Amino acid sequence: MALSPETLKYVADLSRIELTPQELEKLSQQLQTILGFIDQLSRVDIAGIEPTSHILQLSNVLREDNPKASLPIEKTLANAPQKKDNFFVVPKVIE
Repeated sequence: MALSPETLKYVADLSRIELTPQELEKLSQQLQTILGFIDQLSRVDIAGIEPTSHILQLSNVLREDNPKASLPIEKTLANAPQKKDNFFVVPKVIE
């Protein structure tokens, strides 16, 4: 896929990027290289290959979920700057 200078200028304008003619030429070459690589990938035969999310066979290692007693409310609120009944008091942040 070839990119014309007009297309590059149009995309740069949409992106609000000002490019000098030298930058435009350099960007054109870089984008042609990227598009060439993508074209190369699109020609690869992937029939019969299962989709994967990762190249390695990984799985999450999770610990056993064992319920246990919670921290007592008195201990939880012990260092609170402000508290009311069994709750933390925090400043209002939304008007």
